[in-house]
Amino acid sequence: MFHASDYSGSREERQNAVLSQLQALICEESSQVANLANASALLNFFLEDINWVGFYLFDGQELVLGPFQGLPACIRIPLGKGVCGTSAERRETLRIEDVHAFPGHIACDAASNSEIVVPIVVDNQLIGVLDIDSPLKGRFDAEDQAFLEQFVATLAKQLAAAV
Repeated sequence: MFHASDYSGSREERQNAVLSQLQALICEESSQVANLANASALLNFFLEDINWVGFYLFDGQELVLGPFQGLPACIRIPLGKGVCGTSAERRETLRIEDVHAFPGHIACDAASNSEIVVPIVVDNQLIGVLDIDSPLKGRFDAEDQAFLEQFVATLAKQLAAAV
């Protein structure tokens, strides 16, 4: 059973607590959908100043909306389009301070002003991306990026084991 934490301590201690909670949530579950749903809920609970968090899954041709927390979102995103499609195509994290300045940005929620997208890659195969939006410009920093990349790496290990 999940018990919400107050996430006290330093930023690193709080992030480590979330990584431990993620591991506990997914360690014995083989369902990709269940694990991604719990992962998005955990991040939604932990992260401040965000308005959308979730996953887009690669179906072999494009990204398709997966488990998320927030307002209804774009359902399909071609590789190379918007922040999510570009991150997936490049297989690299994109941290965008102002989404309105990003060429080809796909506006699913007009309230979003910054975004971070972390690709999920297992055995050199693109699984999808973790996408997080914020109404604040410049919301995400290098520490957020490092933490979210660790979060995705933890998740990817379980996704690989479930395949």
